[in-house]
Amino acid sequence: MNVTQKNIDALNAVLTISLAPEDYNDKVEGQLKKYGKQVLLPGFRPGKVPASLVKKKFGKSVLAEEVNKLISDALHNYITENKLDVLGNPLPKEDEQKEIDWDNPTQMEFVYEIGLSPQFELKLSDKDKIVFNKVKIDDELINKQVEDFTRRYGKLVSVDKAQEKDMLLGKFEQLNENGEVVEGGIGHTSTVAIEFIDDADSKKKLVGLSVGDAIELDPKKVSKGLADMAAMLNISKDQAENIGTNFRFTVTEVKRMEMAEINEELFKKIYGEDAAVATEQEFRNRIKEDLENMFAKDADRLFRKNMIKALVEKTKLSLPDAFLKRWILATNEKATEHEIEHDYIHYAEQLKWQLIENKLIKDNDLKVENDEVIAFTKQLLVGNYAQYGIPAPADEQLTQTAMQVLKNQDEVRRIYEMIYQDKVTEVVKSAVKLEEKSVNYEEFVKLFQTKHEHHHEHEHAH
Repeated sequence: MNVTQKNIDALNAVLTISLAPEDYNDKVEGQLKKYGKQVLLPGFRPGKVPASLVKKKFGKSVLAEEVNKLISDALHNYITENKLDVLGNPLPKEDEQKEIDWDNPTQMEFVYEIGLSPQFELKLSDKDKIVFNKVKIDDELINKQVEDFTRRYGKLVSVDKAQEKDMLLGKFEQLNENGEVVEGGIGHTSTVAIEFIDDADSKKKLVGLSVGDAIELDPKKVSKGLADMAAMLNISKDQAENIGTNFRFTVTEVKRMEMAEINEELFKKIYGEDAAVATEQEFRNRIKEDLENMFAKDADRLFRKNMIKALVEKTKLSLPDAFLKRWILATNEKATEHEIEHDYIHYAEQLKWQLIENKLIKDNDLKVENDEVIAFTKQLLVGNYAQYGIPAPADEQLTQTAMQVLKNQDEVRRIYEMIYQDKVTEVVKSAVKLEEKSVNYEEFVKLFQTKHEHHHEHEHAH
C-alpha cells in the first residue's frame, strides 16, 4: 500500500492511495472463512457451505468492505504521521477516480481531495486597537434599579380609581353585534396591567375606572399576542384566532403597587440579615457596585464580539472555499447548494475565528486544569441560584452538586469551551490597546442586539 500527496496550492491537495492484491487478499480470505462458518444456505449444514459458493455470494461485498477499511486507515495514518492540518474530511475526487473492476480485482487506486488549514502568524501589540464598551452607571440607571427594588418588595393595595400604573381585576364577557352578552359565550375574570398596555386608546379608556364600571374593550389590544390573549380569556389558541373584538370588561377590583419604603427592612429583604447596608446612600453605592460587576461580564461579552471581528479582519485568512462547500454538502443530507452558498460566508467567518482562537491557545500555552473546571462550575451554579433568588448552599454541598453536573460529558465540554474563551479574551485584552467607550444602558443593549447577529462560535472538524 502506498499513499502519495500532490499539492494543488497552499490550501488544497490530492491524496492517491494505491492498493496491491497482497494488501487486501489475506484480509478478504480471512473474512470469507468467518462467513463460511456462520452462513446459513438452503441444502447445506451450518458451517459446511463450500468456500467457492461463499466467495461467489459474498466475495465482492467483503472485498469492498475490507478495501474501505484499508482506505480509511491509510488516510488517517497519513494525515496523522505527516501532521497535516486538514479542514473537514477527505472527499473522493470522482473526476480523477479510475474505474475499479470488482469482479477481477488487481492493482487499485483511489483519489481523495483534502482541504488544508491556512498557516499564519498572529502577533498582537498596542498597535492593535479594539473598542471596549462600558456601561455608564449614572444616577438615572441607579434610580431605575432603586424603583425596581421598591416595586419588587412592595405590596398590592386596593384603591378607588385606576391610574396609569395600576392593575384592574375584571370580567371579560363576549358580546354580540347588538352589544348583548352572548349566552354560553366566552366569560372569564382576568387581570389587566394598565402600565404594560401598548395601545394608547385602550390605556386611556382604563385610566379612571372604579369598581363596578363596565366598558367595551377589545382583548387583542390589551394583551401581548395570541398566546397571552388566550390565557387571559381562558380559551385555546385556535379559539383566540377566530374571536371578534366585542367584549365587555367589568371592573371588580383596582389594585395599586404600594412601593416598599427605603429602610433597613428593605435592605435585609434584598441582601439578607447580614447586609452591610444601613442608609439610602449605602444602598445606592451597593447598587452601583453590583451593576458594575454585572455589566463587567456583559462588557467582556461585547468586547469578545469586537475582538473576533477585529482579529478576523487582521489575519485576512484564506480558506479552501470550494472544497469546504463540497464537504458541507456531502455531510449535510438536507442542505441544498443554494442554502450552502447563502450561509457559507457566516460559516467561513466562524471557522476563521476558530482557527485564530486555536492559534492563541497554542501560542500562549493556555490550559484548563481540573480544579478550574470545578471552581467555574460552582460559579455557574451560584449564578443559577441567584437568578431564582435562592441563596447558594454551603461550599461542600455546592462542590458535590458541581461534581454531579460534571458527570455529563456535554456539560464538561461546554464548560471547558467557556473557560478557554475567557482565557483567550484575557490574553487579547492584555496585549492590545483598549479603546474604552462609555455608553448609556440603552445604547449598550442596542450594541448587543445589532453587532454580529449571525455570529455563532462552534468547532470545525479535524
